[in-house]
Amino acid sequence: MAKVLMIHPDKCTGCRNCELACSFEHEGQFRPGASRVQAYTWEREGMSVPMMCQQCDDAACVTVCPTGAMHRSTTRANLVDWDESTCIRCKMCTIACPFGNARYDAASSAIFKCDTCQGAPECVAFCPNGALEFVDDEQHVRSRKKAYAARFKDAFQEVS
Repeated sequence: MAKVLMIHPDKCTGCRNCELACSFEHEGQFRPGASRVQAYTWEREGMSVPMMCQQCDDAACVTVCPTGAMHRSTTRANLVDWDESTCIRCKMCTIACPFGNARYDAASSAIFKCDTCQGAPECVAFCPNGALEFVDDEQHVRSRKKAYAARFKDAFQEVS
């Protein structure tokens, strides 16, 4: 069965361990800017949330990619994958992502997005509070993700 990253914002303290674990796993250095996960904190609302690629069913980044570099994986269900060799660095995927979870890194000339660390996400392993889980993709998990997404949408609208 396919697995998905489940975010529990109510457990996130904003420690940013997820960012450090991710950047070290992918880039071999502790550089939060090179992380595929970003922990955002809204002090007024008193909440933090780690954000990474949501592997959208109808992924806008895949739709706009002119070369197919951003595509649905053929080997891992539910995964939106990026192929560096066919990417022309047009950055359309970074513009299209409604969550800002596909990012261009000028230092490495690469698109950064979560690939779930090939099925063993380091962000999950190093989260001290269980704010991130890698769970079986079941209907109740998808329902919970949609409920959190609705709450985030409301919170973002209040802030902007």
